[in-house]
Amino acid sequence: MDTMGYIFSFLFGTVVGSFLNVVILRLPDDEQSIVFPGSHCPKCGSELHWYENIPIFSYLALRGRCRSCRTKISAQYPVVELCMGLLSLALYNKSGLTLPFMFYFVFLAALLVIIFIDIQHQIIPDVISLPGIIIGFAASFFVPQVSWQQSGLGILIGGGILYAIAFGYYLFTKRDGMGGGDIKLLAMIGAFLGWQSLLYVIFASSLTGSIVGIAAMVKQGKGGRTRIPFGPFLALSAMSYLFFQETIFKIWNLYITAMS
Repeated sequence: MDTMGYIFSFLFGTVVGSFLNVVILRLPDDEQSIVFPGSHCPKCGSELHWYENIPIFSYLALRGRCRSCRTKISAQYPVVELCMGLLSLALYNKSGLTLPFMFYFVFLAALLVIIFIDIQHQIIPDVISLPGIIIGFAASFFVPQVSWQQSGLGILIGGGILYAIAFGYYLFTKRDGMGGGDIKLLAMIGAFLGWQSLLYVIFASSLTGSIVGIAAMVKQGKGGRTRIPFGPFLALSAMSYLFFQETIFKIWNLYITAMS
């Protein structure tokens, strides 16, 4: 077993996850930079020392509070770091330290950022999805998992399907039911995973989104006015397809065989 490789991939993921926390916090604010200033307490402004920036460990050591003002630190920080560490570990287990690892690592990092930003702000920044479309299409020329034809069709079909659904929903209800960010996100997913992933991604995200949406309607009591971000469901479905593609196709083939 490549123990050092697994350890490195996990630690690398947590370090990147620490930076993703900065992106999640600052990117939605046009007045903030994701580079400057350095990491600091958002309450008292105290600059963090290097030993306060160790992913996961520092949060636990500080017991979730700022060393200077003792303000409670959001649990989102270690959660994002842990999630990115586990995603990196799973990706390394799937493909090893190869070129596909690097491309899909970027893809997973982008999806993780989108999940948290969309939950908090109900937006999917174009600065993530649009470059993601380009990177995903460029990756298809270098990785064996997806051809450039599959990637190109994924972009066109992915963006086109959600646009058609959103347009149809607007014609029927005269309300916007899906933002342009979701459309661009599905185009990015199609770029990285190919057009053949889209049926599963749309089905899985719609199913899970409907379940959560119904639960939110019941809890909030707002009926059809209840709004939940759809981006996280698209992102999570794309993640599951990336890691369980073979199993998904096996289940699909069993279903087709049973129905025929």
